[in-house]
Amino acid sequence: MREITGKAAFVTGGASGIGLALGRAFAEAGMKVMLADIEPDQLASAVGTLQGIGPEVHGIVCDVADPGSVDRAAKVAYDAFGRIHVVCNNAGVATSGGIDNISLEEWRWVLDVNVMGVLHGIRTFLPHIRAHGEGRHIVNTASMAGMLSGALGFSPYSASKFAVVSMSEGLAIQLKPLGIGVSVLCPGFVRTRIMESQRNRPKRYGPRWAPEPQSPEGAIVAKLSELVQSGLDPSDVARRVLTAIRNDELYVFTHPERRPEVEARFAAILAAFDKAASR
Repeated sequence: MREITGKAAFVTGGASGIGLALGRAFAEAGMKVMLADIEPDQLASAVGTLQGIGPEVHGIVCDVADPGSVDRAAKVAYDAFGRIHVVCNNAGVATSGGIDNISLEEWRWVLDVNVMGVLHGIRTFLPHIRAHGEGRHIVNTASMAGMLSGALGFSPYSASKFAVVSMSEGLAIQLKPLGIGVSVLCPGFVRTRIMESQRNRPKRYGPRWAPEPQSPEGAIVAKLSELVQSGLDPSDVARRVLTAIRNDELYVFTHPERRPEVEARFAAILAAFDKAASR
């Protein structure tokens, strides 16, 4: 999708972090932007910061875990812009995992937002972008946790991001003949509010949860929070995504220093195939 000036983008999780940075990058490139987010006050502030940067910037409150909410947000976007060309399924939440206290509510919440939220965006917007036939691209936000479980181990976050990578790979194969691009964003640590995700946890998933500071889980959360705060600026990630859209790139990585870890994982997989072949 080389020509993006004058086109329209819809970005979930758009009130802060990577989503807001994507909105800014799109607006600066001359695109119309609809930011969608579950936090009304933060969303209003985000829209205000982008007003005047691009042709049009609007916001709509949206809970991506609710397909009806996504449908309603899409209608607002269609009414505002007519056609949507770039859809960024970016909203995401995180929680710690492990094998000691497996919470079904935590897993349901993370999977509903991170996996079903992506699916809801695809299901809602795909018929529209297929129909209008203009330049079109879908961006799904995963994570390096979708390539490497690593320190997160057995956690709903890693599981959800592996799912988003798989969904994006399969979607790309099916949409390529239709001229619709797909990118899956797999960043490392980025300065966002991901470690404060519990602030947006709906009551239907039970009470907000936090590990005891002195517990093993608490230590992991503290370390991850430190890494996030020292991470990459979201604007750098947004610029990388903009390039990927223009060049029709499937995989979008932001931390090349993580390559050896990925190579080690695939080396172990290939070694297992070698063992199978020798039997």
